[in-house]
Amino acid sequence: MSLSTITKNQSKTEETSFFAKYKVQLIIALISAVFYLPFLGGVHLFDWDEINFAEISREMVIMGEYLKVHVDYEPFWEKPPLFFWLQALSMHLFGIGEYAARFPNAICGIVTLVVLFNIGKKLKDQLFGILWAGAYFGSILPALYFKSGIIDPWFNLFILLGMYNLILAYWKQKEIDVLVLNRKPIYYAVLGGFYTGLAMLTKGPVAILIIGLCFGVYWIMQKFKLFISPKSVFTFILISCLTALSWFGIETIINGPWFVETFVKYQIRLFETKDAGHGGFFGYHFVVILIGCFPSSIFALKGMMQKNFSTFYEKDFKIWMNILLWTILILFTIVQSKIVHYSSMAYFPLTYLAALSVYEIVNKREHLTGWMKNMLYAIGGLIGFILFITPLAYMNIDKIKPLIKDKFTLANLNADVSVSGIESLSGIILIASIIICIYQINKQKELIGFGVLSIGTALTLQLGLIFYIAKAEKISQNAAVEFIKSLDHRNSYVVTKKYKSYAPFFYSEMIPEDRHEKYSRDWLHYGKDIDKDVYIITKIHKQEQFEKEITDAIRIGEKNGYVFYKREAN
Repeated sequence: MSLSTITKNQSKTEETSFFAKYKVQLIIALISAVFYLPFLGGVHLFDWDEINFAEISREMVIMGEYLKVHVDYEPFWEKPPLFFWLQALSMHLFGIGEYAARFPNAICGIVTLVVLFNIGKKLKDQLFGILWAGAYFGSILPALYFKSGIIDPWFNLFILLGMYNLILAYWKQKEIDVLVLNRKPIYYAVLGGFYTGLAMLTKGPVAILIIGLCFGVYWIMQKFKLFISPKSVFTFILISCLTALSWFGIETIINGPWFVETFVKYQIRLFETKDAGHGGFFGYHFVVILIGCFPSSIFALKGMMQKNFSTFYEKDFKIWMNILLWTILILFTIVQSKIVHYSSMAYFPLTYLAALSVYEIVNKREHLTGWMKNMLYAIGGLIGFILFITPLAYMNIDKIKPLIKDKFTLANLNADVSVSGIESLSGIILIASIIICIYQINKQKELIGFGVLSIGTALTLQLGLIFYIAKAEKISQNAAVEFIKSLDHRNSYVVTKKYKSYAPFFYSEMIPEDRHEKYSRDWLHYGKDIDKDVYIITKIHKQEQFEKEITDAIRIGEKNGYVFYKREAN
């Protein structure tokens, strides 16, 4: 046998062993890619966050400035740059647009499911890893965010990895030999600190605050006994700060302390006030988690009571996940600004607890109780019914319009949206998945039942995005975005009045201007020496007030609740 033949056979054996070793991970990655990668660019980005973040990344690409964050080509203090670097890289690969803006989170979705499988497999076994990844994959909001262009998916993943590795450092210190930990505690502390530093570069120091609060609660539960070595804690904090300082420090050296000071003030304002009108009732995030993380939220309620553990680290990890869940819910209940994705870090412990419950049911140590079935039918049935009835209601929108009092909403509904009724299929699939799941469980085929529910929910979400999101965007903001895109951007400015939007920045493909006045909204709204035509968009219920304030604006059109004006250049 020749040397080349031996080499080829050896290579083939290594390739086979690789696929055999990581077969499940590759299957999870493939399935998630099929769900997360398509249709990312099929609809305009949504105000505020999606367009805001995409515009920051677009300006990075246009300016070639990657250290300093800008919006409207002016310094922006609300977020650090890591996520924008990912979006900018994506824009270099795919071009500036919706697909590129959302692509990083699709990749995050693939990585996240594989990470959950690996952690679950290490903690229990391969089945539990699959169930945890499946619970996340088959829950509404967790999967939805991987099709978006917001920061939180990467932020949350980095926090999870940071906290998990610090827990491993603690377990290794306790010499838990049953769990295979081949490295020294310091290694896991360094790795945890690095991931936490990345989280801080993604959204700020709230990352280390969350982990610190969780470890503080655990310390209290340990009756203030020192459970982890000061060396590991110091290393974790040091590496976290050094990683974060790789940008925060450089930014401060180059541009002074302005960003850090303004950023900290902004974070404090989020805690103390209902920023940008994002208020909500006291139990806001509890409702978001219950409805938005269906069906995992139902099983998680059972998982919280789970006590069947064979090892210390299984029991301990459940304690950590409970602490993380309640830390997030309480922390962001205290925060005055109420935004849906603020509590998205809770999706990890919630789906973990759900997987615990499902694991026990599949292994026939627990059963699907009556109250769980009722909640599945009630919440899932409500969501499915809304998805089913909404298209049918819209087909009879003329009968509904007399009931609507809001002038802007009523005008939105004049959008030319084609609804055939096939959109109701997504609701039917969800309800059918619940019925089949419970039927299979009753027949002692629990794993099949949960598989159907997870895939059915994911398919419902996918079809919902295809059937609903483009139509919802067409009703809500499409008229304004299309107007912006239609303008001659080289010879005009475009702004909004009486409402806030980042759409004029991104969809006008705005470039840096030499005139300093351009950065003043007042100059564009009222200035007498404008050098280009200014197009101004307002909403129909603000029209009368607008015309009293800007008397030289010429009304040039109206569509679906948006009114368009022009101020001619002098």
